[in-house]
Amino acid sequence: MNITLNTIDPVNALLKMEVVKADYADKVDKALKELRHKAVVPGFRVGKVPEGMIKKMYGKAILAEQINNLVTQHLEDYIRENNLNIIGEPLPNTTEQQEINFDTQEDFEFCFDLGFWPEITTKVTKRDKLPYYTIIVDDELIEQQIKNYCANFGSHISVDVADQEKDMLKGTLTELDEEGNPKNEGICVQEAVMMPSFMKNEVEKAKFTAATKDATIVFNPYDAYDGSEVELASFMKIKKEEVPAHTGNFSFHISEIIRYEEATVNKDLFDKVFGEGKVKTETEFREKIKEILAAQMAPESDYKFYLDIRKMLEKKSAKLQFPDAFLKRWLQDDKKHTSASVEKDYPAILADLRLHAIQEHIIRENNIKVEEQDLQNYGKQAVVAQFLQYGISNFSEEMIQNYVEGMLKNKETVKNMSDKIMETKLIEWFKAHVTLETKEVSREAFNKLFETEEVNKNENENNLTQTNDE
Repeated sequence: MNITLNTIDPVNALLKMEVVKADYADKVDKALKELRHKAVVPGFRVGKVPEGMIKKMYGKAILAEQINNLVTQHLEDYIRENNLNIIGEPLPNTTEQQEINFDTQEDFEFCFDLGFWPEITTKVTKRDKLPYYTIIVDDELIEQQIKNYCANFGSHISVDVADQEKDMLKGTLTELDEEGNPKNEGICVQEAVMMPSFMKNEVEKAKFTAATKDATIVFNPYDAYDGSEVELASFMKIKKEEVPAHTGNFSFHISEIIRYEEATVNKDLFDKVFGEGKVKTETEFREKIKEILAAQMAPESDYKFYLDIRKMLEKKSAKLQFPDAFLKRWLQDDKKHTSASVEKDYPAILADLRLHAIQEHIIRENNIKVEEQDLQNYGKQAVVAQFLQYGISNFSEEMIQNYVEGMLKNKETVKNMSDKIMETKLIEWFKAHVTLETKEVSREAFNKLFETEEVNKNENENNLTQTNDE
């Protein structure tokens, strides 16, 4: 087996592999013998088919298979052993490759085109300046968060008079006959629950305005809920297909009116949000909220910074040369692209490849890795954040760890976590290696930064489309 690599330019090469009979003869003979032992041929017992007949029937196919396996394995070994930083996969050469004839040839030559990632010489230094936007946590944001806490940590109380926009009514639902009396064998639901605010018919809804405890109200559920079989079946405790048989009036005797009352800003709320005794005054409460909001918005600042990093790297990598012709062939060969779609999408694909190349270079050069402990820490932060989002503040370390272990059993989840962790590590690396121009901005101004970027992106895409059309 003789392999030669001819470099065409820094990102393209031609690999030639010479395969002679001595390289594959033993493998072909072994495969034929194995096949002879199990081949089923009419007129012969299994294992007794003549060798010549097996070779005549299957020799060419086995020869092709063994040579293909041999070429594939040696190609992979050569690339690995010589640390070739190839992009995509080797492709059969279309000009140097001679036609293969397994009937007449004993020696073969296979030719492959290789594409390489470009050599990265780009440097990131303190001479590179990037803005870093910090969102100001103002009183408006703090007030909004306090309102959210008051809404999330409220409580249910019993009242005597209903407010149809908020209150939930409990009572007995009874189906009535045409005379307004309880219907014989009609529907009767004890402990029925309803919220008049969900009714779609305003006339029926109005019947419950300022309803009082122990009152009995006659209404038509079918009209009230606009004939919705799902809602009516749930309310009446029947099957959906039974709903059309119950379109008359019902009575609802109110046994209890329940109202959700938002929490008051006091020690009880402080304890529910942050744990007992951890916050004692409203001033401390506001300061704690300010810290939390600042921490919650830090990832947004990092994300904007990362977008600016990408733009900087795109400029630095703009002159990187890639094996364009090779890449376009490779993209078409994966059956996901046509020639036309490759030409259309290639500028965007190339931009992503350039960015990927320079980021991977930085990761390798600085030995940036995602460790097991990184995954554990990220998982714990994600679980705690989710708990707090749903108003759960009393959780144990064991509970958190159980959730994390479940997350780490899912390969797709682990990959997504690893990507986010690597992105965070890259952001921290860039913070330390470029000059940060810190700018404090309001939430509104920060959001507008993304609106401006979206406008510029659309303009660039339109310009690219016009250029392609020309």
